[in-house]
Amino acid sequence: MAGGSKRYSRNNSNGNFQSLPERGPVESLIYWRDVKKSGIVFGAGLITLVAISSFSVISVFAYLSLLALVGTVAFRVYKSVTQAVQKTNDGHPFKEYLELDLTLSQEKVQHFAGVAVAHINGFVAELRRLFLVEDIIDSIKFGVILWVFTYIGAWFNGMTLVILAFVSLFTLPKVYENNKQSIDTYLDLVRNKLTEITDKIRVALPIGNKKPVAAAAAESDKDK
Repeated sequence: MAGGSKRYSRNNSNGNFQSLPERGPVESLIYWRDVKKSGIVFGAGLITLVAISSFSVISVFAYLSLLALVGTVAFRVYKSVTQAVQKTNDGHPFKEYLELDLTLSQEKVQHFAGVAVAHINGFVAELRRLFLVEDIIDSIKFGVILWVFTYIGAWFNGMTLVILAFVSLFTLPKVYENNKQSIDTYLDLVRNKLTEITDKIRVALPIGNKKPVAAAAAESDKDK
């Protein structure tokens, strides 16, 4: 165990242990490296989101905070009584957490701000490219996605979509990791088919400003 990081493994289809790739702390939760921790986070998050969908955010925050406060006070009193009866001096039961450094350094804040600004700039530039039809095929694809979203919005409200996204976050990555080879095979087939259809549409549309990959390669061979 190097650097205090845990190594995880699983049984493959042949019954042998297969080493799983190392993940960061957030990714480890999503990929269920520690089932107990991931289960707690997933359960608590799902309960919170379901509660928010039924009650106001302020009420949910107040009740959850009150529940957490009652739990910590009860545990603090229990440990104090236990120490008094056993005549021990173990100190504050939450001493380890009270000593955690939760301050954000200026470097971290600047790093996160830089990453956020870069993503926002890229998002705005992409929207401008799509809405101003820099590439008609990409704009048509974007229009189809927006059209699909109109149906999704009619079927689900915003909070339901957030809950579905949260559940997907804790299920789809693990499913993909366990079936990566077969999923990649089907994704490649779909991607190749979409590329083929897109190239045909680009050829058929006279206002398309980009040549398909196959046509560009053929024209390059002719020039040689």
